[in-house]
Amino acid sequence: MVKQYGTLYQDTRRALLAQENGQDAGVLARMLICHVSGKSQAQFLAERDLYASEKVVQEVETGLNRLLAGEPIAYLLGQWEFYGLPMKVTPDVLIPRDDTCAVAELAIRQALFLEQDPRILDLCCGSGCIGLAVASRVKDAKVTLADISHEALSVAKENTALNKLSGRVRCVRVDALQPAFPFLGKFDMIVSNPPYITGSEMEQLPPSVRDYEPHLALYGGEDGLDFYRAIAQNFAPALRPGGYLCLEFGMGQGDDVCRILQDNGYTILERTRDYNDRERAVLAQYGRKEG
Repeated sequence: MVKQYGTLYQDTRRALLAQENGQDAGVLARMLICHVSGKSQAQFLAERDLYASEKVVQEVETGLNRLLAGEPIAYLLGQWEFYGLPMKVTPDVLIPRDDTCAVAELAIRQALFLEQDPRILDLCCGSGCIGLAVASRVKDAKVTLADISHEALSVAKENTALNKLSGRVRCVRVDALQPAFPFLGKFDMIVSNPPYITGSEMEQLPPSVRDYEPHLALYGGEDGLDFYRAIAQNFAPALRPGGYLCLEFGMGQGDDVCRILQDNGYTILERTRDYNDRERAVLAQYGRKEG
């Protein structure tokens, strides 16, 4: 049956109140209806008294059922925004989160002071959101997006094209747990949001994460630190003398991550917090700059 858009919104919001607060239920309902109908939020608000077609009503109901089953809205929409950039997302990659802006900002601030045409590696890149954010702000940077997942790299390539950065960004398959391939060359900076969820935390993840997001991009070993140990040791040869390593980490992992870096010859330069005031990222320097 057809419905006015305003009624469709109220019905959808009311159903979502079973698991969301009032504000979030309203936001999700509006995003879903705009996605299905192809309307902007402004159009939706202006046309609340118009009737949605039976097809739109059915597709909204299908989307609503997916949300009620726990599927994240980002996967339903197929796209999410990160650092002002549109990002395609699929269940093969993590959904870019605001928390990760902390490591992106840290990397961008440092990259702006690197020498001309800096080479930057985004390791465990997933959707490519961090590396693409850096490339969008550091206009002469040459960025390499690297991940072990073929599917993730396919998404990263699409996001590179989507943001018109193909001229300065390339994608390669790399296993962060293994020694860096010599063909990668030397980088001025490596930035990474590696898997860091511990074994016990994996069992306690909310269903929206546990049942939908890729475990390959979440599980960081029993103590959550496997990738930090591997990156600190295996990718030092991929850094130029005095090069920088910029890492995101999980809540409460900052001291352990910094200890691993220091044990492998890095100097800690800065530790920073995310928008929720949780310590989230570290910038470190390897060796000394020549000259």
